[in-house]
Amino acid sequence: MDTEGGKSRGIAASLKKGGDDATIESMEELSRLAETADIQVVSFVTQSKSTPDPWSYFGAGKVEELRNLCEGLNVQVLLVNDDLSPGQEQALKDLLRVEVLDRTALILRIFASHARTREAKLQVELASLRHQLTRLRGKGESMSRTGGGIGTRGPGEQELEIKRRLIRDRIRHISREIEAVDRRRLLYRERRRKAGIPVVALAGYTNAGKSTLFKKLTGRDVLVEDKLFSTLDPRAALWAPAPGVKVLLVDTVGFLRDLPHHLVAAFRSTLDESLDADLILHVVDVSSPSWEAQAKTVVEVLNSLGKGDTPTITCFNKIDKAPEIDLAAVERRYEPAQAISALTGEGLDRLAEMVASMIGESREEVFFEIPYSMAELLSEIHRRGTVLREEYDSRGIKITCLLPPGDARFVAKKLHEASFLADGDTVRATR
Repeated sequence: MDTEGGKSRGIAASLKKGGDDATIESMEELSRLAETADIQVVSFVTQSKSTPDPWSYFGAGKVEELRNLCEGLNVQVLLVNDDLSPGQEQALKDLLRVEVLDRTALILRIFASHARTREAKLQVELASLRHQLTRLRGKGESMSRTGGGIGTRGPGEQELEIKRRLIRDRIRHISREIEAVDRRRLLYRERRRKAGIPVVALAGYTNAGKSTLFKKLTGRDVLVEDKLFSTLDPRAALWAPAPGVKVLLVDTVGFLRDLPHHLVAAFRSTLDESLDADLILHVVDVSSPSWEAQAKTVVEVLNSLGKGDTPTITCFNKIDKAPEIDLAAVERRYEPAQAISALTGEGLDRLAEMVASMIGESREEVFFEIPYSMAELLSEIHRRGTVLREEYDSRGIKITCLLPPGDARFVAKKLHEASFLADGDTVRATR
């Protein structure tokens, strides 16, 4: 029987491998994941045990306690706050007679339900298939016992091999489709670079408030939910942090501690693209008791993706919910940083100034006089940079703009080739 609203009833279970605080925080996160997957956690169970039981993960006494709870609380799902081996998962299913989801399986279910674009759906399926393939490994010995003699394969092992082959074939097919998407993505990235619009990416732990910040800064109407992984497909919109400064703001999927490597691998191309930025805004939910550990997780993921050297501003979000935090001390510790509330707007003006300043450091302010006969250069400058001033007189168009150095040289070269300005006079920098 489901609870009101169609949610399944579940028990969250974990081994105590660290301190009590770490276990509590980890279990709270598991409960949030369950909520996102429409599972209502009705009981929490822990066992002080340094290593899992190789057969059933939990000890025999704890398994019996779980069986009684499942029956007494009308539970349909056991959530285990760790990765189970295929044998452990099957043993718990047989003993408890309920569905068993380990941490990876739960996250995969959430990702599958939140994927909207074809690319995201392909990436989730790829991660799921790779996970399934690992679950099939190690089952050969037990399945082969269903038949077959020495030197031959039993029907169980033959069935297992067929499943493996089908999964590998599907993985190859999906990988080719994702590679085609990646090629289109590279073309888009090149066009974006040629347009000269700087890219600012939002990164952060899941549910840190990135989507709320994205909506507040851009005015775009996007889904904002108090759920983990409510954003799975990256999205982008233009944002003007200061007069004459335009950037492309990109919202991304949230990170999570111990994120399954299957998912990181499957979504790597998307993360590479969305985080291929001139500046990263690392959004931290400073109201969370675990904000420091969460911030560390995000930094580790960024480093693993090769984005550790990208200029970054740490945005300590949800300060409206964390009045006891010494924000000045936190900002000094993580400089450059800014305390903000994406909900109330506090600190966003200062954040915009910081973004405009750091983006401006990667571009130079230059001045051109463009004859009317080369007016097509004007649209090129608008595409590649930010126009600060534009005046028209009898000689042509006088324009002051912000351009990356390479683009400034491109415009100057075009003017010089047309012999409208002498060497050294093609550009007058006013930076």
